[in-house]
Amino acid sequence: MADLDHEGGTPLYRQIADIIAAQIESGELQPDRPIPSETRMAEEYGVARLTARRAVRELVERELVYVVRGKGSFVRPEE
Repeated sequence: MADLDHEGGTPLYRQIADIIAAQIESGELQPDRPIPSETRMAEEYGVARLTARRAVRELVERELVYVVRGKGSFVRPEE
């Protein structure tokens, strides 16, 4: 688990998104496989679930992840 910089200027949701983006780039998280749930991210990083949800939204905006309602968030396959 990576430590978040709670005192720094980078928002926590962006720090979490950067960690997950790095896991995607390294191949630790595979295409069409789920990323950790919002609840798990909140527990793992010690943040509010809303912060975890914003991190997922950030990953969607970066086009690294897609969301399937009722199923979760998944790594977007390379095109």
